[in-house]
Amino acid sequence: MLSYIGRRLIFVGPQLVGILLVSFLLLKLIPGDPAVMMLGPFATDDGLARLRSELGLDRSVFEQFGLYLWRVLHGDLGSSWQTTMPVTTDLAQRFPATLELVTLSLLLALLIGMPLGVAGARNKTGVLRKIADYYGLVAGALPDFWFALVLIFVLYTMLGIVPAPLGRMDFTVIPPPTITGSLLIDSLVSGNWPALKNAAGHLILPVLTLGFINAAPILKMTQSTMQTMLDADFSRYAEMCGLPPQVVARKELRNALPSVITIVSVLYGFLIGGAVLVEIVFSWGGAGQYAVQGVLNADLNPVLGFVLYSAVLSLVIYLVVDLIYFAIDPRTR
Repeated sequence: MLSYIGRRLIFVGPQLVGILLVSFLLLKLIPGDPAVMMLGPFATDDGLARLRSELGLDRSVFEQFGLYLWRVLHGDLGSSWQTTMPVTTDLAQRFPATLELVTLSLLLALLIGMPLGVAGARNKTGVLRKIADYYGLVAGALPDFWFALVLIFVLYTMLGIVPAPLGRMDFTVIPPPTITGSLLIDSLVSGNWPALKNAAGHLILPVLTLGFINAAPILKMTQSTMQTMLDADFSRYAEMCGLPPQVVARKELRNALPSVITIVSVLYGFLIGGAVLVEIVFSWGGAGQYAVQGVLNADLNPVLGFVLYSAVLSLVIYLVVDLIYFAIDPRTR
């Protein structure tokens, strides 16, 4: 196990450099001059030239990337000209908000998708199979930002049972001291129950949005893999031996878990940046929204910092998934 982890860690450095290089080159293709954005439309030519020289924008693209990579190796991700703060500080404030939202959303998606997938696979006909099929079709076709607006209209505007979709917490509530960056965890640890209740209320709408939409691929993967397991020889043999259906279903689900874990890990990495529209709708202030603002304003350091953080997190997730494979599938050992 340790040797396997060591071999994986060897390739982390080259992978991150490659990801940063591709991202850097793609960002350079986007129209827009950071110097003009920073100094405004009334900047003089001398001022623009001086700022470009200070930022290294007068050098070749590969020289600029080399300078950026050298700063990254020394722990400096640069600063954002929009917030005037170091990128590491900005991401430390915003990344926990995105991780909290994505993690809870995927947990909800698992609670919806896996039972429906198992039920749809084991029932060839009937109400449960129809519910699973129709749910997969509807949830897979809905745009998440549109569904978020529908939930806001129904649950907040019409029924008034959820807080206003404005950020992670009401301005009138005293936030807990920052420990992990997750308002739920920090409120629970510090015993700030009003903040815990308020933060949980603000999570309802975005978590429902992402959980409902992303349960569809989990449902489809669970259903298709379970159907394969139902037709496998070990399932037929277990049924012939008279094992209870619940026992056979547990064995089938365990054999289907690697595929389900794979799709969950892919969704986790995707949602870190893919949930940006939902973050914008709910004014969530997460890392994805921060990166998009950087792209729109030619502020490259936040974008590259977000890419680096996301890449490291994705590599960690895939390593954890491989370790889970070792735990649940004896054939990998």
